[in-house]
Amino acid sequence: MQKLLIYTIFTILLGITGCKKFLEKPPDNRAVLNSPEKVSQLLGTAYPQANYMAFCESISDNVADKGIGSLERTNIDPFNFKDVANTEEDSPEFYWNACYKAIAAANQALEACSNAKDPDSYTSQKGEALVCRAYAHFMLVTFFSKAYDAATAGNDPGIPYVLQPEKVVFQQYERKTVQYVYDMIEKDLTTGLPLIDDKRYSVPRYHFTKAAAHAFAARFYLFKREYAKVVEHASLVFPNNNVVAMLRPWNTEYRVLTYNELWARYAKATEPANLLLAETQSVWARNYVGVRYGLDASKANEILLGPNVTGGTRIFRFQLYTAGTNNYFLPKVNEYFVRESVNAEIGLPYVMVPLLTAEEVLFNRAEANVYLNKIDDVLSDLNVYARTRIYNYNASQHTITAGKIMSFYRTSDVQPGALAAVMDFKRAEFVQEGMRWFDLLRYKIPVVHPTAEGPVLTLAADDPMRVFQIPDVAKLAGIAQNPRR
Repeated sequence: MQKLLIYTIFTILLGITGCKKFLEKPPDNRAVLNSPEKVSQLLGTAYPQANYMAFCESISDNVADKGIGSLERTNIDPFNFKDVANTEEDSPEFYWNACYKAIAAANQALEACSNAKDPDSYTSQKGEALVCRAYAHFMLVTFFSKAYDAATAGNDPGIPYVLQPEKVVFQQYERKTVQYVYDMIEKDLTTGLPLIDDKRYSVPRYHFTKAAAHAFAARFYLFKREYAKVVEHASLVFPNNNVVAMLRPWNTEYRVLTYNELWARYAKATEPANLLLAETQSVWARNYVGVRYGLDASKANEILLGPNVTGGTRIFRFQLYTAGTNNYFLPKVNEYFVRESVNAEIGLPYVMVPLLTAEEVLFNRAEANVYLNKIDDVLSDLNVYARTRIYNYNASQHTITAGKIMSFYRTSDVQPGALAAVMDFKRAEFVQEGMRWFDLLRYKIPVVHPTAEGPVLTLAADDPMRVFQIPDVAKLAGIAQNPRR
């Protein structure tokens, strides 16, 4: 019995020792961020993997009530100016969570860079992490706080700006102000951008390259109304100001593609116009054509097919398609379905989203130059854009001039006319991508939604429903929700 007891104890001790040694080994070598390469892998998750197109497009003035169509809460509720009663993909709550997951990854990467024995080897990773953190916070403050206004930003509630990895279950946060959030975004952006090294990326379009970071900076300063900085950063996106080479070739190469080919190409990493892409869990690709509230004949005529400042009559004439009854679409948003396994019938839908594009940069520069009263520069950018988009473009007929602008927009002042031209082209370019909402926010433009039943819904410039609601679960972290009517 004594021998048996000794053998038993010895066996247990061996087991404990072996178990301890096993547990001391990390289950995944990526869990220990002890090299620049491992930090780079982590930064692949520092971009919001959620899609804002559905709720942003549906709340905007790009959509009409078709009377029929598929019923999705992420389409119905924004159109009716209500909080979205959905927490799954394409909802504001899903986007909120994805942004803070991205921020958590960026903070974890920054901590690894700071604690490294040779921090100089992590310089470019630090730069990417800082710009990623700035971008995710910018998107959060844009959707979940009031639009930046220098006169009120010091009092308007912001969103939590998270600077450290979360290490407790229920960390408490405070919203502070929109001004504070913008100050922190600017600090991260201006610190991180010079550190970025494009040579580190194997597929640059999925990361903040120098060009993508400057594109983000141009958007940020446009919201902040610092127009000289918009022009400065936007111009750095176009080498030697060769804008045409970076715009989508709608009037040439795209013109001969089928809609399936367009769908396949639009969000490709090899498309020069795509400065930053993100993989997002989303069903918008299967919904955006047939939802009840979307692009119908009246909106297609208003945005794409009617007269415009060039004197031409149509934009994207070759690539606008219809499906079923009164469903108009441009083949942009393409889904790829990821099965749970090779033989599985279930999985998750994904959409590759162009987060930053050359076209947006061009419009941001043109808008900034309107306010800087550099009208010749505005006309130059608008004409570059027009010749890649206008149906049967002919320079002798369609070149935009100051006189054309004043005549078309019925104004004696070219400046507001030029701004209207920029906004009209930008609206057309990004239809069905949700980008129109950014401009409606910045300019506090009311949105009117007539309904098939008769009532007309109006979202006024100061309506609290212009700010998406912070998720209920965030209250556990001490975050106050946005006021409602």
